[in-house]
Formats: sequence, C-alpha cells, structure tokens
Amino acid sequence: MSQFEFREFGVVTNGEIDLKIRERCPVDQFNGEAPVYKFNITLTGSNEPIGSIDLRLGNTHHIIMYAGHIGYRIKQSDRGHRYAAKACSLIKPVALSSGLKTLWITCNPDNYASRRTCEIIGCQLVEIVDLPKNTDMYRKGERKKCRYRWELLNT
Repeated sequence: MSQFEFREFGVVTNGEIDLKIRERCPVDQFNGEAPVYKFNITLTGSNEPIGSIDLRLGNTHHIIMYAGHIGYRIKQSDRGHRYAAKACSLIKPVALSSGLKTLWITCNPDNYASRRTCEIIGCQLVEIVDLPKNTDMYRKGERKKCRYRWELLNT
C-alpha cells in the first residue's frame, strides 16, 4: 500500500450523526503497517465529538487477527443510542471505495456493547483468539480478542 492516496469524503452523514475526518495517517501508529482515516463522530449540526471511528486500510496479519480494520469509541454520556453501529454503517462506503470488501472488527470478549454493535451491523463472530505477548494490547493487560468478519457486499 505504499502508493496509497487518501481521498476526500467531506462530511459523511445519515442526518443524525456525521463523520468528519480528523486525521489521515499514512502509517497507523497503532500497527505501523497501514494508512488510516480517523473520523470524529458528531451529532448532525454540532461540531462537538461524541466519539470517534478509525478505518485501517490494510490487510496485514496484525489488523486481521488483532487490531481490526475498524476501531470505535463513544463517550460514556452518549452511549445507548447505537451511534457506533450507525458510524460503522456510514464508514462502509469509505471502506468499499478504498478496495476493502471484508472488514475485521475485534474487541475484548467482555466488551458486550462492542460485541452487540458487531451483531447489529451484520458481522459474524469467527473466533476468540489469544493475543501474542509481543503486542501492545497484551502489554496493556488484554489477553484475548473476539474476531468478527463483516462482509460489506452482503449487508
């Protein structure tokens, strides 16, 4: 992906929430291997972020097995409205336009909200894997990841 060129998407919206590009990183500092779009999630008409969603644009072993293509976070005070699932649905055309047809989303087994988000958008739980000891996630105390596959052309 060394020839990768970022695209302009403007504001991606569904009329309730907006995705606004916060940053384009040629190499994601989290995995050091792939470009990433970093979006703020805002309520439509607001500039105050209620969360964020990242899209990693690579099919490296680390992304597919442990980090996932998508990472999302919603502020505690804004949870319970399915904003993460809505943001994933909004990011789908960005992924498709970047050549990705299958996305992997990972989460900790005890993160039931994230697991529910994956189910809502139509992901399939493939397996729960042990994290290698040499990963940052392991060093931070995480031990396992649920691996969900999202077939973009089927949902």
